[in-house]
Amino acid sequence: MTRFVSLYYEVFGKVQGVWFRKYTKDKANELKLVGYVKNTERGTVSGIAQGERERIEIFKKWLQYEGSPSSRIDKTTLQEEEIEKVEFHGFEIKH
Repeated sequence: MTRFVSLYYEVFGKVQGVWFRKYTKDKANELKLVGYVKNTERGTVSGIAQGERERIEIFKKWLQYEGSPSSRIDKTTLQEEEIEKVEFHGFEIKH
């Protein structure tokens, strides 16, 4: 049975007003991940991504080192756990 990973992430730096959420959604869709991304009140971007471990690993590197073209990533916090099944349908931008 395939086990999945649930990743909680928060990205610090210049990540609001630079299309970070749109690019995050596009990357998650490309990797067939589910979950969400949102802006926080403290100027970060956070969310949950769920899917196969190999795809989550690619997503983590993207969140840490790439991001949207105009972003500046200073720090990314990541917490993950194994889950039996994904809990979302698709990947969305929350407001």
